[in-house]
Amino acid sequence: MADITDIKSILYTEKTLALQEKGVVVVQTSPRMTKNTLKEVFREYFGVLPKSINSTRVHAKTKRFRGVTGKRDELKKFFVTLPEGAALETLAV
Repeated sequence: MADITDIKSILYTEKTLALQEKGVVVVQTSPRMTKNTLKEVFREYFGVLPKSINSTRVHAKTKRFRGVTGKRDELKKFFVTLPEGAALETLAV
């Protein structure tokens, strides 16, 4: 079952804002999210059926901060291409 709580955030950086002008939204999710479940989430909650979805996995990385060893979260990034003229209400900047 698709659940919107698996989406951690929509990324807003220089690169992702340039992609948004071309109709591509970059979404960070939990590692268990799949393309099909993300497609369901976009259809259910945003009312948009994505044209295509590409994904990349960001593996956990060990880092040190002030002598304490820690670990970054593992996540997935999805590049969701929206159909022509479609927009998400939450992206109104």
